[in-house]
Amino acid sequence: MYRLLRERYPYAHCELDFESPLQLLVATVLSAQTTDVMVNTVTPELFARWPDAAALAGADREALEAVLRPTGFFRAKSESVQRLCADLVDRFDGEVPGRLADLVTLRGVGRKTANVVLGNAFGVPGITVDTHFGRLVRRFGWTQEEDPVKVEHAVGALIPSRDWTDLSHVLIFHGRRTCHARRPACGACPVARLCPSYGVGETDPTAARKLLAYELAPGAVLPEPPPGPLPDDPR
Repeated sequence: MYRLLRERYPYAHCELDFESPLQLLVATVLSAQTTDVMVNTVTPELFARWPDAAALAGADREALEAVLRPTGFFRAKSESVQRLCADLVDRFDGEVPGRLADLVTLRGVGRKTANVVLGNAFGVPGITVDTHFGRLVRRFGWTQEEDPVKVEHAVGALIPSRDWTDLSHVLIFHGRRTCHARRPACGACPVARLCPSYGVGETDPTAARKLLAYELAPGAVLPEPPPGPLPDDPR
């Protein structure tokens, strides 16, 4: 299933824009309850005005909130970012540590956020168990665990560690684009013939294609899919 999904999403990657571990860490914190596309619209100004942990920790709160307002929950997120950056300044000389054990000691950083940073900024394999990942691995029958840490360990036992970061990207792409929470596009899914949950969503290929969704940048348009059956269509 992983191999087929990689074929569908060979371009799967972290969809948060970043140029440093700090930028990725902050962007991941900001991505709660919003889309990566939205976060990417505010981070250029954010990091231009406050380029390092010390600057963010000492930023004027009202100015910071104004920049983060589009992401939602901007007051709580401003508080989280400043507390996190204060921790980095006080305990790590303003640098983002490259170890899971250190990252999870930072205020507001759990294993999911830590694995995003490790896998994408440091090249250390990690499984990112967000809502998409958890939903898909349960639908696929890879695990029935609900607790994110237990999900991480269960799936990690199935997949070689070298693939953990790519696996996370691929499953998150699939969850955002095809295997939706409420109405998955089963008829347009590359792993439909292998999935024990096939049929919980739309199975007609034409109708399923219309359900395909992508996080688009403002003003972008999703092109029409080509005619004919998609690869591995069980019909």
